[in-house]
Amino acid sequence: MYGEYVASFTLGTQQIKSYLLIDTGSDLVWWQCGPCWSNKCYKQKFSPLYVPTNSKTYRKLDCIVKSRSCLVADPSYVCTLFGNQCLYDVKYGDGARTKGWIADDVITFVLDQNPVRIIFGCGKDQLSGTHFSGEYSGIAGIGRRQMSDGYSLPTQFEADIMSMCLPRFFSEKGSTISFHTTPFRKTTSAQLLPSSKLPTFYFVNLYKVFINDKEIPLNPSLWNFRSDMIAGVIVDTGSTFTLFPQDFYTEFRYIFRQEVRDIPMVAPSGPFDTCYKAGPSAKFPVVKLYFGRQDASNLLLLAQDRVLVHISGKLCLAFHGWNSSVIILGSNQLQGVGLTFDTSANTLSFDLDACD
Repeated sequence: MYGEYVASFTLGTQQIKSYLLIDTGSDLVWWQCGPCWSNKCYKQKFSPLYVPTNSKTYRKLDCIVKSRSCLVADPSYVCTLFGNQCLYDVKYGDGARTKGWIADDVITFVLDQNPVRIIFGCGKDQLSGTHFSGEYSGIAGIGRRQMSDGYSLPTQFEADIMSMCLPRFFSEKGSTISFHTTPFRKTTSAQLLPSSKLPTFYFVNLYKVFINDKEIPLNPSLWNFRSDMIAGVIVDTGSTFTLFPQDFYTEFRYIFRQEVRDIPMVAPSGPFDTCYKAGPSAKFPVVKLYFGRQDASNLLLLAQDRVLVHISGKLCLAFHGWNSSVIILGSNQLQGVGLTFDTSANTLSFDLDACD
């Protein structure tokens, strides 16, 4: 997989070190639990399989006694009368899927060795959809904090502020994710837009997109956002590359190719349709994202590594088109940026190059 970001935790009393994908686009925290149903776990490359019966702090939750442990209003969760288990079946946008039951256990943050009990999904079947990467043991859903129901870490920690830095893909530096506090400057900011239809997502108020000084017109529905719409722009660290609606991407790609000077295009590579053969000193167009209004304090400037990805000796445009009216702002475009999600102020702040 290209450029996925993982966080390191230790699980249970056995202190099994595990890596979980950091995903602002989902709500559930889950990891694989052995033994799996009919060998339905994928092979983990860097950590042993968590076996809940080996952890003295593991508890399978009774969803009748602890009714808030099962999100019965969400069709992905079912509280069974037999055994009082909260079973879940969660599907992701790329076709991946995890099934299991809701439990809780103690996780420890590797950096500060701070143990905390959390509700999580005990994943017993991860092979019924598109396969997950063996680089991680599960997913840490860090979607928007909910005031009542929800499993995301900000919700469980009652954190209105969450900050993180996504190091550049070829950086040797690690980074941290923090709750309740941020070390980053609140310089460029976007407004976070609450959604009644998709409340766990971080919607932002993207206003204009430029390549160099050429504007690519956005559908007005993207910035005339309403809470009851399933449209808009979502910040999703679980998606590596930014996804544009296909008609917008076609125009975006056309303008980008026009703006590239004296660098020859080469054959596409994998899913990337706009690739170049160029040395490290080659200069490519910049992409400008304005949030709310066209103002320097609302400008996220994307250049070089945030615009292109290195694939098989080529530099390829790191954006895709897809058949949806929603824009997904992915992690490639946010690498090296200090991010501060503040759901009390409804802002997302970008501290450019704070990780470098």
